[in-house]
Amino acid sequence: MYSVLAVRVFAVILMVVVFGVVIHTPATIYLSTHLPDWELVIKSWKELLLGVATAILIAEVARRRLFGEFLRDRIVQILLAYACLHFVLALLIPNDLQAIGAGLLIDLRYLLFFALVYCGVRLAPNLRVTFLRVVMVGAGVVLGFALLQMFVLPKDILANIGYGPDTIAPYLTVDDNEGYLRINSTLRGPNPLGAYAVIIFAIVVAAAAKFGGRLRNDQHLVTGIAIAASCLMLIVSYSRSALLALIVATGALVAHISGSRINKRLVGFCGAVLVAVSLLFIAFAGNPVVSHIVWHDDPNGGGRVDSNQEHINSLVDGTERMISQPIGAGIGSTGSASLLSDKPLIIENQYLFTAHEVGWLGLGLFIWLFVIIMRRLWRARTSALALGVFASGLGLAVIGILLPVWVDDTVSIVWWGLAGLAIGGYGARKN
Repeated sequence: MYSVLAVRVFAVILMVVVFGVVIHTPATIYLSTHLPDWELVIKSWKELLLGVATAILIAEVARRRLFGEFLRDRIVQILLAYACLHFVLALLIPNDLQAIGAGLLIDLRYLLFFALVYCGVRLAPNLRVTFLRVVMVGAGVVLGFALLQMFVLPKDILANIGYGPDTIAPYLTVDDNEGYLRINSTLRGPNPLGAYAVIIFAIVVAAAAKFGGRLRNDQHLVTGIAIAASCLMLIVSYSRSALLALIVATGALVAHISGSRINKRLVGFCGAVLVAVSLLFIAFAGNPVVSHIVWHDDPNGGGRVDSNQEHINSLVDGTERMISQPIGAGIGSTGSASLLSDKPLIIENQYLFTAHEVGWLGLGLFIWLFVIIMRRLWRARTSALALGVFASGLGLAVIGILLPVWVDDTVSIVWWGLAGLAIGGYGARKN
């Protein structure tokens, strides 16, 4: 009886986290504004729940004597090595304690969530369907509020619940031009919103391709609305990295769905189209619409900061730091965690971000882990979920070249949770 109850509580916690993470930004801002003394607890709600879930999982694995089985899994081995490296470096390389604590949470929380789902789905196979439904309900909330922001609500509606210069801007613009509003929906900003849209788009398209012939008319309608809304949400986010990720994810889906029907002539034609579109973007760089949407640059003046140059500077600086610091600069030495120390540093590249904190070894472990997960997703591609997560994973990996994509808790927890759901159990048979 205790075991059944424990597994149920464990499953509920996972679903609360994966749903709550897509709506927690406005909720935590509102509560933190009105209850400042409880701000730390409010902002740490998911980490606290993950701690409880971890204790339940360990107890249940011990009761079933499954430690040996899990420890033989290559994914679990790399996860443990990566986590241990973080704690060793936290002890070896001094930094502000608050920055170290924040850095550990940012770097490891989504991997912990992946591990909980990946291992937990073996203990509770029924978790799969309910978990995925909860994810889709959360996507409906994000998509729905994004549509309201686009067509109904005032652009600064979120300012009413605490958004502002001291928290998160209620909206952004492209190059300080109010004609190009970048919405947040319920996420932390336009770039995470665009990345999240890629995940939902890829999963829905993969499901439509697999089950399209068996869907009822109303299900076809819902599927079409979800695909259109996710594309529209990505467009109004004006996130160039997300647009690139969408192209990569769509290419992967088309390549798999088309299968043997793809021939060299079609590949050549698609390549020619991409080259032609790229040349048009370059040729019409001075056009106001192209300039704003693609280059984020106002030919008539625009913003005070050139984001393109900032990305280049960050890439150069991050590369130089990685080369000169083989063991990294320590946990919490970059990103939002570093803002808690006396040496703030922003690196706009996920791989350089990781190398800066945990060095060459840490970067190698992370890439190894991601590659193994992607390989298992590909092996399980007969599942619509696995195919959608694989395709979106390729896109998010591309975003990582331009932004530290896994730092955002919504994007990272949703994708890694779905990855754990897709390969949990399957990975044990295909190690």
